[in-house]
Order: sequence, then structure tokens, then C-alpha cells
Amino acid sequence: MLSTLKNAWKIPEIRKKINFTFLMLLIFRLGSSIPVPYMNKAVIRSIFESSQGGILQFLDLMAGGTFSNFSIFATNIYPYITASIVIQLLTIAIPRLEELAKEGEEGKKKINKYTRIMAMALAAVQAVGYTMGIFKSALDPSAGTLQKFIVVLTLIAGTSFLIWIGEQITKNGMGNGISLIIFVGIISKLPADMIRIFSGVASGLDIIKVLIFGIVFLVIIAFVVALQEGERKIPVQYAKRVVGRKMYGGQSTHIPIKVSMSGVMPVIFASSLLSLPQTITLFSSGSFAQWVTKYLTPQGTVGIWVYSILNVALIMFFTYFYTAIQFNTVEYSKNLQQNGGFIPGIRPGRPTSDYLNRVVSRLTFVGGFSLAVLASLPIVLSKIFAMNVNFGGTAVIIVVGVALETVKQIESQMLMRHYKGFLK
Repeated sequence: MLSTLKNAWKIPEIRKKINFTFLMLLIFRLGSSIPVPYMNKAVIRSIFESSQGGILQFLDLMAGGTFSNFSIFATNIYPYITASIVIQLLTIAIPRLEELAKEGEEGKKKINKYTRIMAMALAAVQAVGYTMGIFKSALDPSAGTLQKFIVVLTLIAGTSFLIWIGEQITKNGMGNGISLIIFVGIISKLPADMIRIFSGVASGLDIIKVLIFGIVFLVIIAFVVALQEGERKIPVQYAKRVVGRKMYGGQSTHIPIKVSMSGVMPVIFASSLLSLPQTITLFSSGSFAQWVTKYLTPQGTVGIWVYSILNVALIMFFTYFYTAIQFNTVEYSKNLQQNGGFIPGIRPGRPTSDYLNRVVSRLTFVGGFSLAVLASLPIVLSKIFAMNVNFGGTAVIIVVGVALETVKQIESQMLMRHYKGFLK
């Protein structure tokens, strides 16, 4: 990875993209320190300290500290992620959206527009909930309607600006902008978590438990790398064709089918959806909040198992969902047949499509189930060993997955650049 970055830095076009990405991410981190007006940070800090490792800490981890600081980016990028989930699911249910998805670049632009509109609506609901609900006590006592409106508008503008940063990184920078924002947010909290763990060991925390968690995280990293790199190569043979006096085709190649085509997106989507019930409890109190905490959150005795099962199920669902979107076996089979290609031992057409579907389904099951187990394992272990660990399996998978995807994109850019140089 380091050698790839070193070689990429020598190429002016790629260096320009990397610098642009770093600049955008730096703006994100600087904005994370700008506080929202009319809010008392000391009161917000006391609310976080009293939550004792619940959903507030998890949201703050995924937001890179912007939540506990209640900065202008407190609502973060997650309204956009939730909107993306809803729009993509509606694409299957609503024919008009399905048509737009098939219209190429123009259709994609319209879908992105709908996603942004829904994201702004969700950000508005979230901002009102934070201002008038969770952190109501942190509001300046003299704040009137106008001041409250400014606080809400500031939070919505922060999310809008983050969406713009993510789109600019994807368009002009290196890597997926939304994923990189989440990545930077998570790793920015890592030093503080490491200091907290070491101080816990110094104050009497069992070092064996810490070592077990350290080994678990190393295993997760190794497995995520193996899943991202793993692929099955299906051999393809092209028939020979005689055109005039020349013979075409006859070469052998392969179809590379990755074990984890969807990358870390299923993990991001699953964690976003599972945080919704916990977020709702922040705006309410009484028996409903207690029921959700007990049965749907990792803090509950029953909830830890319900949460883990739902986490596995959602990651599996989104893995299959994204794989189906990215790899259409019917279209792939048609393209092979039209170009005179066939899989040895498999007839072209429907049999090829069925064969590819079986292979992809099995690989997707292995990749999705592995990701789901790796994401849930630290949650269960933290409950068994009674350790408050915010930097769990979900965060590790996202960090490692985004880093690998970004490096691969850099490598592909370098490869394209070498091909262009060769053609010149």
C-alpha cells in the first residue's frame, strides 16, 4: 500500500487528485471544531458523560466527534446514507424510479437529486430532534424562536455541505467521498479510545481482556483484507471466427467474481438502520424507551442478542441487494453469447445465466455472512467481558474496507495512466 501511494505521488494528475481529497477532508475536520451557536458545550459534555457508552457514544464515534462537540457537522452524513437506502429500495418497488436507474447518467442525476432532497428532510427532522429534544437543556435560556431556527438551519447546512464535499471528492478526488468522510470520522476517534484503554489498564482493567480484544481486531482486519481481495475466476473461451482471410477469437480468459462485491456498504447501511430505534429513544422517555433499550440495543440483556441477529440479517440482505445491482447474471450471459464467448461445459444462454447465479449466490453468502459475524463478534465479546468498547467490529470493517477500496482506485488510475502513455 505504501509503495502504491509512493508511486502514485510521482504522477502529477494523481497527485493533484490526492491533494484535493486531503484538502476536502481537512475542511471536514476543521468544520468539526466549529460549534453551533447558542448551545452550551459544558451541558452537552455532561449529557454524554451520563450516557455511559450508549447510542450517543456510538453516534459520536461514527461522526468523528462532531456529535459530542455539537459542531456544525453534528448531524453528519448519515441522513444522506439513510436516504440512499430508502431510494434504492424504492427503485425496486416504483417502476418510474426503476426506469430512471436504467437511463444512464441522466437518470442517475435525477435519482441523486431525489436522494439529496430526502436527505435534507431527514437532516431537518434530526436537527429539530437534537435541538428541541436531546440537547434542549444545552440551549441558551435566552434563545428565542429565531435563535432556535438558526441552530436547526446550521445543522441542516452542515449536512448539506458534507454531501457536497463527498460528491466533490468522488468527482474530482480519489475514492468514494461519502465513505472517506465516515473513514476519517472514525479514525479521528481512535487515538482517544486507545488512550482510554491504556489508562484503564493502568487503573486495574484486566490486561487479558484487552489482549483478547486486540487479537479479535487483528483477526477482523485479516479477514476483511482476505474478503476484499478474494475472488473466483470462472474460465471463458471465445469461439474462433473466420472473417475473410483472417481468424478472430479462440482466446481464453476468465470472469473475476469477487467474494465481497458490495465492499463495506452493507455494514454502513446496517449500522445506520440499527441506530434508528436507539436514536428514537433519545427523543422519548418512559416505557417505550426502556423497551427499546432492553430489546433492541446492545446495552440490554436481551437486546445484545436481538441486535446481533438483526445486524447479521441486515448485512446479509444488503450484501445480496448490492451484488444483484452490480452483477446482473442475465445481462452478462447475453453479452457473452453475443460476443461468441462460453464457459467450458456450460451451454450459452439460460444455462450460463443459471450457473453464474449459483456461483454468485454462494460467494455472496460466504462474503455477507463473514462480514456479519465479524461486525457482531466484538459487540458480543464486549458484553461478555463487561468492557465498554466503542471502536467495535463495524468501525474496523469500515476503516479497513475503505482503505483497501481507495488504494485499489489509486492502482486503477495508475494502470489507466500507463495504458494511455503506451498508446501515445
